[in-house]
Amino acid sequence: MHRPVRIGIVVGEASGDILGAGLIHALKSLYPHVEFSGIGGPLMLEQGFHSFFPQERLAVMGLIEPLKRLPELLRIRKFLKQHFSEQPPDAFIGIDAPDFNLALEAHLRANGVKTVHYVSPSVWAWRSGRIKTIRRAVDLMLTLLPFETDIYAQHQVPARFVGHPLADKIPLETDVNAARAALNIDAGGPVIALLPGSRQSEVERLGPVFWRAARQIHEHKPGTKFLVPAANGHRYRQLHQQLSEFTDLPIKLINGLSHEVMAASDLVVLASGTTALEAMLLKKPMIVTYRMASLSFRIMKAMATVSYVSLPNLLADKALVPELLQGDASAENIYREVVNYLESPEKVASLQDQFLSLHQQLRCDANREAARAVAELIDG
Repeated sequence: MHRPVRIGIVVGEASGDILGAGLIHALKSLYPHVEFSGIGGPLMLEQGFHSFFPQERLAVMGLIEPLKRLPELLRIRKFLKQHFSEQPPDAFIGIDAPDFNLALEAHLRANGVKTVHYVSPSVWAWRSGRIKTIRRAVDLMLTLLPFETDIYAQHQVPARFVGHPLADKIPLETDVNAARAALNIDAGGPVIALLPGSRQSEVERLGPVFWRAARQIHEHKPGTKFLVPAANGHRYRQLHQQLSEFTDLPIKLINGLSHEVMAASDLVVLASGTTALEAMLLKKPMIVTYRMASLSFRIMKAMATVSYVSLPNLLADKALVPELLQGDASAENIYREVVNYLESPEKVASLQDQFLSLHQQLRCDANREAARAVAELIDG
């Protein structure tokens, strides 16, 4: 009779819950008797995970919000340190949430627990000094992007590239016609997806710029249609209010369904983030934009160690797609880049070939690879 394998996991947001659920499912196939506990979301709970606190208590973003919640976050981390030190698991896995998880991992590793961090913090982009913290905290770093392992090798941190779950989930070929049929889109001309972000501040800064660009595009090519997916109910109301000033344009506001909207489009204008990776996997030519408070931008720029912000460009290590940041994220520049795509079909075809190559590179059955890496650490 094999003793149960005990694994601790802590995730801080919805994307981590998706990774955690996939990892738990894959680990169950390797260990018939396995128990999971820590902090997880609804998808992990469906897999039989025991969560000591609701996952949303860790889901804080920005610079100010975590400070407001600091006492509660410290109490939660103190409980987890004590629990996993007194009842050591065979491995502890921190999924993303590095500000919370790395200190917890460092404490547990110092107490003899094998530790894994899943999803590399962006040490390659900024805060490179954090690599020393990571070296103290983890026995193994699991990365979603191939170039990240080289950086860890330079700093003697064991790391393994496992691929990206989105690349496994999204087909290599996108069925544009099926996506348009599902959204009831009659494409008599170009279809452009506009995604100004999922946060209120992003939509405040980028939304009006996108709509002004749409007006210029429509004047240049009157048959163009625009699709705008709202990330949630709050963004839907915010976008609806902004668009009330642009009722002359053929813009369709859709609640959710960002994946389907991008799949149905000919090209995408988006706020920088994971959406750019999804657009790449859907083989969509894109224009990546971002605006933030000027002070925050100056600080980020001073700390940055890479030349690009979007994952397609970082993965290719060249400017595959245009990046329009801060003042460059103007209606005129977006309009110019859109027209450039629309009038250069050979450029679009070449870009899609490169996107396909990058997709294949990231398609590694990430859940299974991550589970294997964890099992090797436990059994080694």
